[in-house]
Amino acid sequence: MIFAASGIFVLYVLAGYPLALALCARLYSHPIRKQDAAPRVSIVIPVRNGVRWVDAKIHSLLQSDYPPGSLEILVVSDGSTDGTDEAARACADSRVRLISLPPGGKAKAVSFALKSVSSDIIVLTDVRQSFDPQALRRLVACFAERSVGVVTGELVIRAGNTQEEFNTGLYWKYEKWIRRNLNRVDAMLGATGSIYAIRREVIGDIPADVLLDDVYLPFLAVARGFRIYFEDQAKAFDLPTSLHSEFRRKVRTQAGVYQIIRYFPWLLWPGNRRFIHFVSHKFGRLLLPFAMIALLLSSFGLPGYWRTLALTAQSGFYILAAADTVIPEGTPVKRLSAVLRAFTVLVAAALCAVVVFVFPAQQLWKETKVRSAREPSGSL
Repeated sequence: MIFAASGIFVLYVLAGYPLALALCARLYSHPIRKQDAAPRVSIVIPVRNGVRWVDAKIHSLLQSDYPPGSLEILVVSDGSTDGTDEAARACADSRVRLISLPPGGKAKAVSFALKSVSSDIIVLTDVRQSFDPQALRRLVACFAERSVGVVTGELVIRAGNTQEEFNTGLYWKYEKWIRRNLNRVDAMLGATGSIYAIRREVIGDIPADVLLDDVYLPFLAVARGFRIYFEDQAKAFDLPTSLHSEFRRKVRTQAGVYQIIRYFPWLLWPGNRRFIHFVSHKFGRLLLPFAMIALLLSSFGLPGYWRTLALTAQSGFYILAAADTVIPEGTPVKRLSAVLRAFTVLVAAALCAVVVFVFPAQQLWKETKVRSAREPSGSL
């Protein structure tokens, strides 16, 4: 019974729920009204030691087709020591403003910045990703629908040079497919931190230890009756990350989900309209590693033939995933081993997320390392 229940749960979280959601999205779509407009917009870029990216980021935003007089950019430096502040000050454009703070974490930096702007629409983004020239206009157009409180754009991961980088991007495509379907049934569970906009009126204080401002702030809007909308025509672009960096990022984001449950316990209440989606997608991902452990351990209690079959299949799965690092690029088996390794690493990250109950949340913040567009894939 444990083996069957664990197996069914794993299949449900990975495939059953996403497929059922896709069907519901086809049957019960909830579109919104959009209208081109150009109200004043404040863009907030929290950054710590991002001198490598800050100039290109500012340039990307200034090249937007949004009316220049309706735009301001706040670079919020959270205790940077690498020349980030100097790079931001070097920008001669009057629309760019630097806020230099002592190190206190992203949540504090964002909270301070949100209190320093007066625009009704605020765009939050990270320092590394570039914006499509039309991204701001397309985000803002969605606020013509009064029920929309948060609009998130689409993060496009550029093609990787290795199978590992390709699989990281492949996982993100899987995530975006689920988000598009959540959006169609008006059940979004957060925003993409690198590109989202929010109405000033729905913003509240962010607790200093929050790891996912891009989930916390949107759920504040939901709690006040507003909708989160996914505008996939508003695009930001990023380079692929290594599996090592993705593991550390996933530990933080999954730990952040535990925090979200603490701050918004109504998400686990069956009377909540998002209950089935949050439990199946977010909470289910947290339980996935425990279900896989139960699946493995319960295999030893199966009758002879079934025990051999189950243990052989699972052993082959984990052995092939572990061997991926020594399997040459470009070989047919690499295509399978790389996927299995990526999946195993991301599930392991969900297991490691329980450290949020032991260590201060801010210790989970690690720099996400990527190569620049001109660097070879093995340089980081």
